[in-house]
Amino acid sequence: MIRRHVVVSGDVQGVFFRDTCRRTAEEHAVAGWVRNRPDGTVEAVFEGAPERVQKLVDWAHQGPPLGTVDAVSVREEEPEGLTDFDVR
Repeated sequence: MIRRHVVVSGDVQGVFFRDTCRRTAEEHAVAGWVRNRPDGTVEAVFEGAPERVQKLVDWAHQGPPLGTVDAVSVREEEPEGLTDFDVR
């Protein structure tokens, strides 16, 4: 199990980023959470099998169809054993 903490910037709020992220995470059996930040970015944590987490990190670089991703920062963290995916 691995954990990645991502921050996505661009036109990523008000474009169904969080809901699409949640659905994508559930499709790939990845736990974690996603939330909007006051600065206009979206922050997310993905936990699960390495190949599944990587699919979510790759997805974050594209985002939902209505959004535009300008940059994604990815940081490795120690897994916490999350079991669900939440929109915060």
